[in-house]
Amino acid sequence: MLALLRQVALLPVRFYQYALSPLWGPKCRFYPTCSHYAVEAVTKFGILRGGWLTLIRVAKCGPFHPGGYDPVPPCTKCENKQQV
Repeated sequence: MLALLRQVALLPVRFYQYALSPLWGPKCRFYPTCSHYAVEAVTKFGILRGGWLTLIRVAKCGPFHPGGYDPVPPCTKCENKQQV
């Protein structure tokens, strides 16, 4: 049930990845891109914490942050390390 809720929560991100991002081209200053970061964070940590991490990541995007490599933090309390 939780996996289904996570997939539903990620629908807007998937729509962006497959419908809008190809039209606009690569614009993200981070690696992985913010949309890929969102998918990994929500998959790894769940909707609340993953959503919070994604919000923080998107808030960094702007002229005052250089971007670069910014991975999802490791999950130290995950029961199943193969969730990602």
